[in-house]
Amino acid sequence: MVMLRTIFWVLVVAVLAAFTAANWQPVEVRIWEGLLLETRLPALVILAFLLGLVPTWLLYRATRWRLLRRIANLETQLSVKVAPSLTSTHLDAAQRDAGQTPEIKSETL
Repeated sequence: MVMLRTIFWVLVVAVLAAFTAANWQPVEVRIWEGLLLETRLPALVILAFLLGLVPTWLLYRATRWRLLRRIANLETQLSVKVAPSLTSTHLDAAQRDAGQTPEIKSETL
């Protein structure tokens, strides 16, 4: 799985590098009426990519962290829980369910 992730990121970087080499030209971005931003096209594309990636990645990490904490808490509660003690009534019922008859000891006087 780590290998696939590495291959994916290498491909993304290679595509961005090829895009950057082919499109290294200045562009003007009108932010407001009087505000004009002049930047290179690859910087604009990379910024747009990161604006989409970073919030989604942070949401994923926060959700994963919350769920892992919840699982750990539930596992702790499960390990702390003590098995119920078996009384003679429970033992008799368990033996009947298993097809065994409970041994009845009668003491003679």
